[in-house]
Amino acid sequence: MAKRDFYEVLGVDKNADSDTLKSAYRKMAMKYHPDRNQGNAKAEANFKAVNEAYEILRDDQKRGAYDRFGHAAFEQNGGAAGQGGASGFGGFSDIFEEMFGDFMGGGASSTRQTGGNNQRGADRRYDLSISLEEAFWGKAVELRVPINQVCDHCHGTGAEDGAKPVTCSTCGGSGKVRISQGFFTIERTCHTCGGQGTIIDKPCNFCHGTGRRQKPKNLSVNIPAGVDDGTRIRLTGEGDSGLKGAQSGDLYIFLTVKPHTIFQRDGAGIFCQVPVSIVDATLGSDIEVPTIDGGRARIKVPEGTQHGQQFRLRGKGMKVLNSDKRGDMYVEMALEVPVNLSRKQKDMLKDFREAGKTGKAGQQPQSEGFFSKVREFWDDLTE
Repeated sequence: MAKRDFYEVLGVDKNADSDTLKSAYRKMAMKYHPDRNQGNAKAEANFKAVNEAYEILRDDQKRGAYDRFGHAAFEQNGGAAGQGGASGFGGFSDIFEEMFGDFMGGGASSTRQTGGNNQRGADRRYDLSISLEEAFWGKAVELRVPINQVCDHCHGTGAEDGAKPVTCSTCGGSGKVRISQGFFTIERTCHTCGGQGTIIDKPCNFCHGTGRRQKPKNLSVNIPAGVDDGTRIRLTGEGDSGLKGAQSGDLYIFLTVKPHTIFQRDGAGIFCQVPVSIVDATLGSDIEVPTIDGGRARIKVPEGTQHGQQFRLRGKGMKVLNSDKRGDMYVEMALEVPVNLSRKQKDMLKDFREAGKTGKAGQQPQSEGFFSKVREFWDDLTE
């Protein structure tokens, strides 16, 4: 059966750059990886083809030869293709390590990073809700967070009564096992000891051999002024304790700012909608509005103020994180139509409406402009 075109195997065109090739290879290798397709001969064949294609196309000289002569460039001397392919796959572990690191169980690189069998503690997440006022001022909070800490009974060994761990018989103490998958071998974390290289015959009665117990941890956290919804605060070393004295993980506090009954926030800006009577908007008025810092501000509403008109109060918005600056506050007028009028009030409004019919132009600019456009629209339709 004729070999498929290498570009077709990776799903790219012949002008693909190195980044595109790498991305396509990563996608295909993950899709056809033997660990994800155990017992699937077709997936194994595709995985082999993907790696062969990438090994050729990632090298500029080999790619140039392939573009000129196709597969024939690697089929000289009655089998050089197999030799070239074997050479490529001999270095395949380096390619796979480069692309995926400790994918599917970890390898030598993960051991180097963690320093043998010592495992860094896991990071933890804590969700904290605060009010908009607390986000404005900042706040010192006391938290009680459940954390996996070193067992105080066995002091982290996981063993009862001073019993010492014994070498794992499955991996021989290396913490890793080798599994053959088709044409190559994968190194995976030992399932018996979890990569520790040792097992405990007499596990601790308190932590059941894990060396850690979940206990509440009291923490003091300073929430800085100006934080926004979704802000993340990192507390280094306050996560789960590491195994065998390894470094502890980190604690991440995710902040949620609760909705406010009066104000809406947009970054450093504060918005507030204030109801204004039609009379006050028509004749003009002075109104008093609250500010996020607990103070008050006066706004002069000019005659003829329209619904939705905004007034800007400089420096009355939110505090800016890690800065002495403040945003602005925007007050929007919401004209309120009166309800449940008395008979006298209705009669007065009727007189006002009649007087408006003979009033001078320009008293209702929005209505006059709109209906003028409507008349032009209808006139155009009748022409």
